[in-house]
Amino acid sequence: MNWLFPLLIVLATLAAMEWVAWASHKYIMHGFGWAWHRDHHEPHDRVLERNDLFALVGAVMSIAMFAVGSRLVMGEHAWWPGTWIGLGILGYGVVYTLVHDGLVHQRYFYFVPKRGYAKRLVQAHRLHHATIGKQGGVSFGFVFARDPAVLKAELKRQREAGIAVVRESAGE
Repeated sequence: MNWLFPLLIVLATLAAMEWVAWASHKYIMHGFGWAWHRDHHEPHDRVLERNDLFALVGAVMSIAMFAVGSRLVMGEHAWWPGTWIGLGILGYGVVYTLVHDGLVHQRYFYFVPKRGYAKRLVQAHRLHHATIGKQGGVSFGFVFARDPAVLKAELKRQREAGIAVVRESAGE
């Protein structure tokens, strides 16, 4: 049973990170952090985006938790759950990189899902990119994706209310 509690901490952290990512995306990246995030929403031919700096923020969070959990760094003040929280943050970063950068934006490999949850993830994130600018929008999470039909209806409502400018190619 010595492994069960650390495993639960890692899994809880993985789950919590989707909420952290959603809130960060909605309120930071589409708020005061738009200067870093903007190029992710605009066409370009660069390998790296300014938006990639947010991955460094996640890495710093993970490294900080590893340090807090390390007796080597913190001595007797080490907080052992920190190591497992750091591992959960690292795990979320790997999942994010594979799902968002890899599957959705095809930065590392080319695969277009034809069905299932992978297709739903791609559709939801494409609908997120259907808006012009930082106002409005849908689907701010990276691993949890709502039904694309619901997201399309929300985009339509936002456009009609003047909250969001929706690209013509987004379709409805």
